[in-house]
Amino acid sequence: MSIYFEKTYQRSFGTFPLKGEELSTAVSHAIDAGYRSFDTAQMYRNEAHVGVALAATGVSRDELCITTKVHPDNFGKARFIASVERSLKDLKVERVDALLVHWPPLDGNIAPSLKLLVEAKNRGLTDHIGVSNYTSKMMREARSIIDEPLITNQVEFQPLLNQDILLDAAVETGIPLSSYCSVARGEVFKYPLFAEIGALYGKSAAQIVLRWILQKGVPINTMSVKPENIRANFDVMDFTLSNIHMAQIDAMTSTGFRVVGKNLVPWAPDWD
Repeated sequence: MSIYFEKTYQRSFGTFPLKGEELSTAVSHAIDAGYRSFDTAQMYRNEAHVGVALAATGVSRDELCITTKVHPDNFGKARFIASVERSLKDLKVERVDALLVHWPPLDGNIAPSLKLLVEAKNRGLTDHIGVSNYTSKMMREARSIIDEPLITNQVEFQPLLNQDILLDAAVETGIPLSSYCSVARGEVFKYPLFAEIGALYGKSAAQIVLRWILQKGVPINTMSVKPENIRANFDVMDFTLSNIHMAQIDAMTSTGFRVVGKNLVPWAPDWD
């Protein structure tokens, strides 16, 4: 993995559920704020919009890190590579920086889609491969199925949900986590602790949450359409939470609030 990829991938701009002009405007603000890493997926049905928006910024392709994810409906051998090629066409690129499988297959057999990820990389369609929404068991299985390094397991990671099992699996397997739903779709703002800690650092509650995630060793994906929030979400590298404040936030994970489950996504596994 390149040093540049490691650096930019720490803070990625998520694009779900944006489309059209709203997405283009948000991407423009994200570029102005300093984002160079952008996350999309076949499931979001906005890859073509992302392609147009990124092209319109005028930023060199070499400066961008683009991640997309393969929909489970395309995990079959006859559809996988063709779907990735469509994604690249929509994104207006010859390859993506990271290609992930978005969810585990319903039958739990992760081997075929992992091997197709490797094939996509071997064909030059992506620089790196990874997974999303894998359990710790799946992470361990993945390491035994393929030799190719997996750049990430993108999962829901926020301070109202204990993900210590996945963090331990990340260390064990060498598959780093990255976050989505980083502020639990606003649920964190119901708890005054984050704003109280923020006041001590001159930061917002959201910035405290994002900094906590980063200090747990997990890169963040964030999305907003408000220029001030887009910039604030990016500006989280100029302070460090104390051990005391990290521990206070760690205690919040016992809340057990999860955004994404089978009620929202049928492919959601039985979480750790």
